[in-house]
Amino acid sequence: MTSALRIAFPALVLAALAGVRAHAHHSFTATYFEDRTIEIEGKLLQFLFRNPHSFVQVEAPDENGELRRWAVEWGGAGQLSGQGVTSQTLRPGDIVTITGNPGRNADDYRIRMLYLRRNSDGFDWGRRPGETFD
Repeated sequence: MTSALRIAFPALVLAALAGVRAHAHHSFTATYFEDRTIEIEGKLLQFLFRNPHSFVQVEAPDENGELRRWAVEWGGAGQLSGQGVTSQTLRPGDIVTITGNPGRNADDYRIRMLYLRRNSDGFDWGRRPGETFD
């Protein structure tokens, strides 16, 4: 390597790394009350099967009976695939019951998934060994 290349190469590597977007993993404790649970029942609006975490969007009533759109955080696609969940497991319109940890900001209507049950056929997730996410 020439001396000019020896000097330029580290600078190029640093410049390339600076352009890479970092994906920080948030703390569940900072986002959710892990010592509390909430249960909602409603209509599935959307299932985002992706990494690092999947999300389920559910229309369900809040504690006052007003319909809200709840964002339910779930495991990543890779982890869920190993537990028998695929991108086709849940469909818009499914009526589901979800139990999870409520978000620290109540106005966000956010839940960390612990258990899910589809009422029409009894599909269940979160009660068998290994059905967790972190």
